[in-house]
Amino acid sequence: MSETPHLSGPFRIGDRVQLTGPKGRMHTITLREAGELHTHNGVLKHSLLVDQPDGSVVTNSSGHDYLAVRPLLRDFVMSMPRGAAIVYPKDAAQILAQADVFPGATVVEAGVGSGALSLWLLRAIGPGGRLLSFERREEFADVARANVETFHGEHPATWEVVVGDLVESLPDAVAPASVDRVVLDMLAPWECIDAVADALTPGGVVLCYIATATQLSRVAEYIRATGLFTEPDASETMVRGWHVEGLAVRPDHRMVAHTGFLITARRLAPGAIPPEVKRRASKSSYGDEDVELWTPGAVGDREITDKNLRKRVREAQKSAEGVRQSVAGAPMQDDASRARDDAAPTREDAAPTS
Repeated sequence: MSETPHLSGPFRIGDRVQLTGPKGRMHTITLREAGELHTHNGVLKHSLLVDQPDGSVVTNSSGHDYLAVRPLLRDFVMSMPRGAAIVYPKDAAQILAQADVFPGATVVEAGVGSGALSLWLLRAIGPGGRLLSFERREEFADVARANVETFHGEHPATWEVVVGDLVESLPDAVAPASVDRVVLDMLAPWECIDAVADALTPGGVVLCYIATATQLSRVAEYIRATGLFTEPDASETMVRGWHVEGLAVRPDHRMVAHTGFLITARRLAPGAIPPEVKRRASKSSYGDEDVELWTPGAVGDREITDKNLRKRVREAQKSAEGVRQSVAGAPMQDDASRARDDAAPTREDAAPTS
């Protein structure tokens, strides 16, 4: 009996499996005792997959072949239930690299959103690290917890979710100068910079993930004004796929372009004064009229309705409960219920957000 989903080796009960069938349609299931995947193309018994190596091909009751592989983390985060917009894999990879998140690190994250970035950070810090995630909305925290538990098969011992404001809760959660990395994914990260400066160890990294150029400008100027950090460095990442088939080699018609900006800076040692950076004169001050422009609606922050959010919470918790039942060897539901449980959202069905 599997305690947690395996990440490699033969398939076991409790593992998540991504099945690609006729016409490229994908289904993600959690292997269960006596489980079955029901589609209009027939029935596929979970027992056919148990003990099979990753990358196997199995045949359902109607003779249709399915390629069975473990979903990559990027596949999981792109299809999991969402309470808030996720951090795309291309940005998550840059966050891990630019913030230099290492095994054993103590990392603070705010806000947690749907848990996509939390999954990447948990993998990077390893079993010896600690991830402390802050989220203002309980509903978003519920979605994130369920998604992370679905992927891991349990609530990771290295992860703690705090529902509350970072500025108010961080001083009570960590000792001063004890945090290695801080990642801020929120509308107004400049409001948290002072609290972050107190929590970061000298040389620690703060990284802000923000959507618009106006936010980027304000957080950069605020970091500079504190005198507590190195010169901030900003960037964005765009990914363009390529179609490669014989001599037909060309860029894809669609691409994942702007999703957000990344800006990083490192905490200076107490009392350290960095060398002065010479730059051209520019307007770096802001008045009340400027601040009014940085409202959620003005910067493109999309609000989710309470009804829709409650639905996302139920979907995420249902997925997590399915994994827990598989691990515990709980009795199976009837075939109709199993079909609804096993047919998780496919990559095609997941509506991309930016």
